[in-house]
Amino acid sequence: MSHLGFSEIKKASNPGRDSLELASLASSEGDGSRISESSSRSGISSSRKLSLENDDPLGSEQQHSHLRPNNPHARSYSVSSAFDFTPALFPLSSTAGGYAPLGAPSVASFDQQHGLLDGGNLEKHKTLTYLNGLSLVIGLMIGSGIFSSPSQVNSHVGSPGASLLVWVISGVLAWTGAASYAELGGAIPLNGGAQIYLAKIFGEMVGFLFTWAAVCVLKPGSAAIIAIIFGEYVVRAAIGAEVEVVNPWINKAVAVGGLIFITALNCLSTRLAARIGDLFMFFKFIALIGITIIGIVVAATGFSFKEGMASTDWKTTGWFDNTSLSTADWAVALYAGLWAFDGWDNTNYVVGEFKSPSRDLPRVLHTAMPIVILSYLLANIAYFFVLPLSTIEKSNTVAVQFGSRVFGPIGALCLALVVSASCFGAINATTFTSGRLVYVAGKENYLPAIFGRIGFSSSSPNHTSTSTPTSRRSRTTRLTRLLSPLLGGPPNLLYTPIPAMLLNLATTTIYIMLGEFQTLITFYGVAGYTFYFLTVLGLIVLRIREPNLERPYRTWITTPIIFCCVSLFLVSRAVVAQPGQTLVVLAFVVAGVPVYFWRLGVSGRGKEGGGREWRFWRRWGRG
Repeated sequence: MSHLGFSEIKKASNPGRDSLELASLASSEGDGSRISESSSRSGISSSRKLSLENDDPLGSEQQHSHLRPNNPHARSYSVSSAFDFTPALFPLSSTAGGYAPLGAPSVASFDQQHGLLDGGNLEKHKTLTYLNGLSLVIGLMIGSGIFSSPSQVNSHVGSPGASLLVWVISGVLAWTGAASYAELGGAIPLNGGAQIYLAKIFGEMVGFLFTWAAVCVLKPGSAAIIAIIFGEYVVRAAIGAEVEVVNPWINKAVAVGGLIFITALNCLSTRLAARIGDLFMFFKFIALIGITIIGIVVAATGFSFKEGMASTDWKTTGWFDNTSLSTADWAVALYAGLWAFDGWDNTNYVVGEFKSPSRDLPRVLHTAMPIVILSYLLANIAYFFVLPLSTIEKSNTVAVQFGSRVFGPIGALCLALVVSASCFGAINATTFTSGRLVYVAGKENYLPAIFGRIGFSSSSPNHTSTSTPTSRRSRTTRLTRLLSPLLGGPPNLLYTPIPAMLLNLATTTIYIMLGEFQTLITFYGVAGYTFYFLTVLGLIVLRIREPNLERPYRTWITTPIIFCCVSLFLVSRAVVAQPGQTLVVLAFVVAGVPVYFWRLGVSGRGKEGGGREWRFWRRWGRG
């Protein structure tokens, strides 16, 4: 019998059903009675997970089966992602209602009335706003680099004018990646970022390998670097910049202490962590504006802490004098610039928690990128006005040198605290998003199920809880009443991916203790940009395979093409510059393949699923 149309199903259904559930019902084989049976059997609307064993839960062989107890090795199928197994959803535009974002407002359905949809699922509790998204992106991009070591750019290109040009080019190229991710996030509004996009477009193994690299190295490694810098600046501010030798374990202890504190705040409340991010974003803007104004005043008046200390290089030397003509030098400078802009993909890890993802995600990225580019340019110009070029090219503490030259020891102390606070905000942003990445990996069975849980619940991440938001709020504590007016509403204490946060804390702490960052930088250059390349390439693939897919935001096709070229350039440069370390990186990523088969080969869509591929690709001739 032919499939029923989406509009017909919608008319015949309960008004509370959302478009994803109706589309899944429309994919059922057989007559209307069987559709009703399937609906009542599942009892699940478009929640993120439907925990079933072995096979496609919407396949004909499953029509008369019932839900079985959760198996710890059973594969979780993502219903709401719409890429998994529902033929009627592909092309996604074939459903009249389009692709309903998870948690979209709808009339109270039977499931909601019985408290079945609340479960341990962050995407059903949308709390993030445009401002929160802006603070996540800016909070991570503006970390320590612009305050401490822009020397990697300046020293290689040889002149102030050329370095400013590199900052602009790096920012624009990073912007092409952000625009590409904005389109993907709007088309697939789910938490997880590249993990979700790669799995849905290129297959589950690619998504798993990204998770393997990101959870084990990329995310905790980058957080460890920021935490170490945070610890160093806090210690220097406490004991004085004049102390030449400091036990590195003191710096590491402070770094771990700060990381534990930030993780505790993120575990306590999503709203609290988001507000902290907003606060530090504004603080960074104030600090950068202050540095810019001070630089302009010093350039105009010649003021300095000691008479005659103000630099005049910007007046006596041409801004493009001594510019390097070496392609290799410009490549290194561009690589350093792109590293400084990294973090533009941060909001894609939490897009499922946005109140209005299709509207806010593009706005966040297209607001954050020009702001950060302008901030970097103004800060570098201020440095050139105050410090000699030789100091900028060699110093790893440019902001502290800036404060010392203008205001003396007090200025150095203040700028050290500014850098510390900036790093604190960056750690908060990366902790927030890293926890979501681990959480989604637990939900997808890439990691043990415990990491896909919310709070301290002992239930499976795919088990729907009978707790409702009302019942949770009824257990109001004194802390909740205290935080509510500060946060503009109930903070939903401990309704966060606590096990995922704790795993990220543990792995980051290990990297802090090891303290070997050169390999991490090479890993980022090879693995990080390889996955960036594949993700943005996936946008092009999705344009071809799904031309009618609803895309709330659509970037120019030249945008992903440019970014793919840049990514290949950066990967090839890292391979040529560090071939030995590149082999180590490659070996680590390949080592994730047996882990993938261990996690999913038997219990997932592979062996137990009868070797079925996702119907998304079978529909396009790959089955």
